Amino acid sequence: MQYPLIDRHLLANLRLVHGAYNGSMMLLFLYQGWLGLGIRRARKAKEPPPFPIIKRHRRLGPVLVILGGLGFLDGLTLVLLDSGSILEFPPHLFAGLTIIVLLIATYKISRNIKGPDPLYRDRHFALSVALLCFYLVNVVIGIGAFL
Repeated sequence: MQYPLIDRHLLANLRLVHGAYNGSMMLLFLYQGWLGLGIRRARKAKEPPPFPIIKRHRRLGPVLVILGGLGFLDGLTLVLLDSGSILEFPPHLFAGLTIIVLLIATYKISRNIKGPDPLYRDRHFALSVALLCFYLVNVVIGIGAFL
């Protein structure tokens, strides 16, 4: 098999699309984090629950998990079409894998949040902060891989 499997110009454009998509995903995750932080602040201040924010946060979370996974698969597909080796950009790959693991863990833990018990809420918060940090790191690594 001769690599790249598709035209270099198309591949370059698809890389730009991948970067723009995952950059916008990072912004959506920052927005999701902002919503979660608003919910957390209200709970810590013993204020009434902000139900519209809670509803938006709960509705958007699972969608973002799926879209984040699609961004990872998109990048993986592009690398396979370009070189045939998923280890072409190892730091970007492993940061992406870490993001996927954090997405799944955050989603799974969020399903256990019930009542006033802070155990799962604190774990969800910690994993979410780690997720946002890895998204920022991966965007920087991805820009470096692109250049």
